[in-house]
Amino acid sequence: MTIALLGVFVMQLYYIREAYKLKTQVFQQDVSQALNAVVNKVQKRYAARHLNKKDEQLRAEREEELRSRAQMLVDFKEKHKEQEEARKLEQQKKIIAELNMQDSVIRNNYLRPMIITEKEYVALSSMDNNKKSPLQVDLNLGIDAAGNIISANINQSFIPVRAVTFKLSTDRLPDSIRYLAFNPFSRKPLLITLPRVGPEMAAKFRSEDELEDSKFNKSYKDMLADTMTIEPSSLLYLQDVAKEMQQENIPINQRISRSVLDTLIGEELLNRNIKLDYDFWVKLANKDSLYFRKVSNVEEEPLKKNVHKVALFSNDVFRDPGMLYVNFPDENSLIISNLFATMASSAGLLLVLIFIFTYTLYTILRQKKISEMKNDFINNMTHEFKTPVATIMIASEALKDPEITSDQSRVNRLAGIIYDENVRLGNHIERVLSIARLEKKELRLEPSEVNINDLIVVVVDSMSLQLQKKNADITMNLESEPPVIMADELHLSNVIYNLIDNANKYSADAPRITLSTRHTSKNMIIEVSDKGIGMTKEQTKRIFDQFYRVPTGNLHDVKGFGLGLNYVQDIIEQMGGTVKVHSEKDKGTTFEIILPLKHN
Repeated sequence: MTIALLGVFVMQLYYIREAYKLKTQVFQQDVSQALNAVVNKVQKRYAARHLNKKDEQLRAEREEELRSRAQMLVDFKEKHKEQEEARKLEQQKKIIAELNMQDSVIRNNYLRPMIITEKEYVALSSMDNNKKSPLQVDLNLGIDAAGNIISANINQSFIPVRAVTFKLSTDRLPDSIRYLAFNPFSRKPLLITLPRVGPEMAAKFRSEDELEDSKFNKSYKDMLADTMTIEPSSLLYLQDVAKEMQQENIPINQRISRSVLDTLIGEELLNRNIKLDYDFWVKLANKDSLYFRKVSNVEEEPLKKNVHKVALFSNDVFRDPGMLYVNFPDENSLIISNLFATMASSAGLLLVLIFIFTYTLYTILRQKKISEMKNDFINNMTHEFKTPVATIMIASEALKDPEITSDQSRVNRLAGIIYDENVRLGNHIERVLSIARLEKKELRLEPSEVNINDLIVVVVDSMSLQLQKKNADITMNLESEPPVIMADELHLSNVIYNLIDNANKYSADAPRITLSTRHTSKNMIIEVSDKGIGMTKEQTKRIFDQFYRVPTGNLHDVKGFGLGLNYVQDIIEQMGGTVKVHSEKDKGTTFEIILPLKHN
């Protein structure tokens, strides 16, 4: 059993060690994956930073180019507008020049031509109401006495509707210019209409406008299409970024900051459910140069066996890649906590096996002791039974002697001896049977009102002969009042008898026995004390076991079966009470019986 238990223990230790190694490997793999992810992110961030820098540079150049292109478009529109205004002004000048030329022709060919308004032109053109016409004709005739016209004078006058000073300007000209003139021959008024722009000139101006608009639209579209032009240097975008990333003599702390690196490490560890505190530091791979570190409580670098390391810029072949070192001060605690279920189950199994092993050994040793005590019990019982049987046999044989039978006094004495020994033998048998019934729970108590003080006096009186043989000194302090309890009188008297008998037997000199009673509010207390040989603490723990007898040293006259105190304990417990023992070696023993007070 010991070899098997040790084998299981060794196998469990081996299993736990292998599980610890496996958990350590898994943890190292998770940390390695986390650090590789950190390195990838650091490299991507470094590349992205250069790309963003170049992208911002190109964006600034592009924005500047777009601003210049937009300004060019604005300038082009402004220039076109100025050209259009100049062209319109030139057209107006041509119109005015043409009108001035026609005006000079009219003025040379007609008398007193004047420009009239459209309203005046309408009034002159209408002959329905002469009174409303602004042209007034006065006819003066000379008539003689005979009524003949001798002279005639016609005066024509133009009365404008309103006095308007009409000026030809470049910004406002009527569509048609109206003239009122007089025929130089007939002197008759004439209405002359002069168009502001002639058909040929209008067609020419329209052709010029369409041509200029077409040129403007084409040039504007070409300029819009040309705004997305990429500079030739921007085509070398990736090459420029690669050159910048290959520059030498750029320190690691300029390629990645400590705070960003700390954040990335923490995020990747949390992604893998690693919530331990960690320390990290960055050094050059080819030189012993420390750039920055984060260490919680220690100043020196941790042991190398607890350090996880990885190249920070593994793809960088032009510069020192740098080394990232990470250490977990509580790494073992995490691994052990992950092994809690395994270790708990193993420990539980080992405890069960140890308990079974211990209980088995305890049972074997206990059975061995019980076997020894039973052998002693059988020997004692044989001795106890043999003595009265032998006495009865001797007495019976004596009664067969004719000489003795003739002597009636001797016959009566022998008969008394046979009777006493028979009673003694019956008591031994009854004691053994009572213990057997107690073990089988077949013993039934018959409670009744018992006066404990009177019961103790009766028991002491019944033991007076054997107490006198050893000159025992009995002291009774029966102070309980009232002394009545509910108990089985017969078995309770046997209990007191056993305790007094033990006090009498286990006293080296003349026994000094004290019997006392007292009570509390709930219990009756009976004490049996002696000044005998006493017991050790180890012996007091076993005195209530069956067949156990306290060793008496050189005393060999103490007889018994080792069942008395076991009987005492069982009876008191069935009555609802308890038994306590207080003893010191060579100073005496006190048994204390505590019984509950039960009143009718």
